[in-house]
Amino acid sequence: MTHPDATPSQGERRLQAHLGTSERADAFYDRQVRPYLTAPMREFIGRQSMVFLSTADARGHCDATFRAGPPGFVTVLDEQTLAYPEYRGNGVMASAGNLTENPHIGLLFMDFTRDHVGLHVNGSARIVGDQDIRAAHPWIPVDTAPGRQPVLWTYITLHEAYVHCSKHIPHLEPAPRPLRLTRARPRDADYFTGPLPALARSDAGPEQAPAGPADDGPAGHPLIGSREL
Repeated sequence: MTHPDATPSQGERRLQAHLGTSERADAFYDRQVRPYLTAPMREFIGRQSMVFLSTADARGHCDATFRAGPPGFVTVLDEQTLAYPEYRGNGVMASAGNLTENPHIGLLFMDFTRDHVGLHVNGSARIVGDQDIRAAHPWIPVDTAPGRQPVLWTYITLHEAYVHCSKHIPHLEPAPRPLRLTRARPRDADYFTGPLPALARSDAGPEQAPAGPADDGPAGHPLIGSREL
């Protein structure tokens, strides 16, 4: 049975009709979209060491971010439930804070190395304490990330899961992170907020004239805005 939040949006359907892709979209929904995690999906998540995720607050203001950890740090609890730990980090708690206002969450797992394929997982989430999730699921590893202690967990009920095709996924090889950078650079806290290093300014080259308007596809539909942005 499909979760009601997993049905195609009206916007999807209107654009499919406008572009003539409704039949292709229906075939994709039928073949690929599942309201639960299949056995291959669960195995796939269990060997991933990173995930991209998106949330939004009550106003609909979005935030996209990245999580990483040992393979399987996102724990599959059953075919419709998964969870990942939240650490203190920079203390902002943007994603977790959004979820206290708006439970919708989207995750994208990407395999850049072995099979060059991705998995979308969309669902609703709530924030739970470390002791609470371990009381319900005592088999969860205590040391999900060596040396780090979760302060919270994001507990996700799945609405839909489906493939991200391999066509444009680059191949990346895992490698140990260098102990030292090959060149001097600002600290993380200053990287985007401090002055531009002189070398970067000289590498930027002459200022380019703005490009003309791009041909961004069919117009003439109320959902497709003017090119005069």
